[in-house]
This record gives sequence, C-alpha cells and structure tokens, in this order.
Amino acid sequence: MSQQFQREKTFSAYSQNQGNAYAQIRRDYHPNVYQTIIDHHTSTGGRLDTLLDVGCGPGLAARALAKHFTHVTGLDPSEGMLATARSLGGTSASSEPIRYEVSTAEELGQDLSRSSIEESSVDLITAANAAHWFDMSRFWLRAAKVLRPGGSVALWNSGEMRAHPSLPNADAIQAAIDEYQDRQLKPYREVGNIMARNRYTDLLLPWNMSHPMSDFDEAAFFRKDWNPEEDFFVGLPEADLGTFEKLLATHSAYTRWAQAHPDIAGTDKDQLKILRKEIERLLRKAGVKEGSEKMKCTVHGTILIVKKI
Repeated sequence: MSQQFQREKTFSAYSQNQGNAYAQIRRDYHPNVYQTIIDHHTSTGGRLDTLLDVGCGPGLAARALAKHFTHVTGLDPSEGMLATARSLGGTSASSEPIRYEVSTAEELGQDLSRSSIEESSVDLITAANAAHWFDMSRFWLRAAKVLRPGGSVALWNSGEMRAHPSLPNADAIQAAIDEYQDRQLKPYREVGNIMARNRYTDLLLPWNMSHPMSDFDEAAFFRKDWNPEEDFFVGLPEADLGTFEKLLATHSAYTRWAQAHPDIAGTDKDQLKILRKEIERLLRKAGVKEGSEKMKCTVHGTILIVKKI
C-alpha cells in the first residue's frame, strides 16, 4: 500500500512570532491523553529512559511527558517553532533540559550536525497532531532504527471540533461552520488536513506499506478513539468566541487562505470574522445574552500506538 505525501510548508515556515502566537492559543492535551500513552507504553514493556517528540512545534507534548523520562528531545523542521519551544524550556525527570533540534520526521535526527539520534537508543517516539504531515514510509523506516526493542510510537490527533449538542442553536451553528469550511477553506486543504479530519483511519502503518515491515508488531497495535464527552484538551469544550476564533486561525488551511487574501485577512471581510459574527447572531437568537456568547465543542480525538518487536 502506498500513500500520497505532500510536504507541509505552512507550519514549517513559521517565524518565532507566529510560534509564540500558536503556543499562546493552542490548548495542551488533557493529562488523561498523556497518561493513556504512558500506561500503554510501560504495560507493554516500554522503558522510560529516552523520549523523542517529533513535529514538536512549541513543545507542548515534550514538556508534558518530560517528567516521565531521563532524556527528552524535540524535533521540528521549523526554526520559528523551536525558538518558541526553547524559550518555554522544560526539563526531564533527571532535571536535564529538553533538547530542541531542527530535523524532519523522515530523518529523525539523522540530519543533525551534532549528536544525531543513535540507533536503538529511543524508548518512545511521539507525534501530537503532526503525523498527517509525515512521509510515513520514510518515517517508519527510520523509527525502526532508532527505537529500542519494546519501544513504542504514539501518534495522536484531535480530529474535527464540532458544536456540542447542548450548545444553544447547535445545529444552525454547525451548519454555519460547515459552510465556512467547505466554501472558504476547502480549496486550501491539503492531504494532511483531510487525513487529520478522518482521524487517521487512512494513516499508513508499517504492515500496510508496499514492502511491509516486520520490525513492528501488528498484533499489538493499539487504537483509542476518544468519546466526545471525554476531555481531550485542557480548557475545552467551552471557550469564549474570541478564543474560538483564534483557535480556528491557527489551522493551516486558514493560514493558507489568509496568505492568499492579504487584502482582507484580519479585516471585517475576513471569512473567519464573518463566521464568528454569525455564531454570535445564532446564539443571541437562541436567547443567549449579548456579551455572554460562548462556543462549546466536542473533540473526537484518536491515539495510535505501535510497538517495535
């Protein structure tokens, strides 16, 4: 099985200012998400010595998981994102600073100018909302080399945020969001965006490659689909509309739309601002007082864990 690959060019080109803005608005994953990963990793023989967080961005997952590991490295192709990650810092369980380096998921540190990631040295590889941008065939080949036997690869994504059924006028609000997504952002979606919306159902796994890999245990494959009522992010499902607008503005498809429409991006003609006003109108129509409008969402998260033999 082969899989179309389209290299990510939006987040990887972020400046530090963009990285800072991304880190300020993006929510961290709920402790239950991290605990699910650690529990499965350790219960299946995984050690807690070395963590490699790939596509780490500003370092949310690396910092959250660092307390469990002796050594932690975050890799990302974006210097801007890594500048933000370094400014936020973080230390491992041994009080060692988290190391942040420029590298792609396909190289996994092999391209570092100094102290590259050694073979059979990593216990857990993680990728939070990032694997849909990887060339998975090359990623799995490199992961098989750097993982220790019994090591794990944990990949997770948040799927699609949708209006919570308890939200006043939820159906009409969801219809407005769907129209915005389909009419404005669809031309700016890439393969990775679609894969993320589909909750990794078509993400390439090592036993589905055109040359299936025997390094990973298909029988031990673990998938958990989050119940919409379970917490996947800290601080959701409810947020004020200003925060909700800023969250949607961090999506790569919107970033590409804004780059294609610099004359109206950020103005009253910006389609995201028009969507926010429409949500406000629909909430007030349902009896919510002006100034009290909030967006309540469901998140359909997914975790995949693959074990190295």
